[in-house]
Amino acid sequence: MPHRQRRVVGRLPMPPRRIFTGMLLTAGSLAGSVLYRRRAARLRERVDLYAEDGSMVSIGEEMPEADRLLGIARELLAMTR
Repeated sequence: MPHRQRRVVGRLPMPPRRIFTGMLLTAGSLAGSVLYRRRAARLRERVDLYAEDGSMVSIGEEMPEADRLLGIARELLAMTR
């Protein structure tokens, strides 16, 4: 009489290779998204204004006050190069 394997009802355990591949894919996706966000943040222009009390205001190019301040900042950077 041949030996039959019992079927387990529910999920079968994943092979270790599939688990490793899934973890590698997840880690790669996470690293890629972090690098993409850092690069996108670097490309945006902004002016950071620091006050004596330690507070800081960051004015980005999408704000109406930014045009004048970014122009001044560009001039200052051009003079230092």
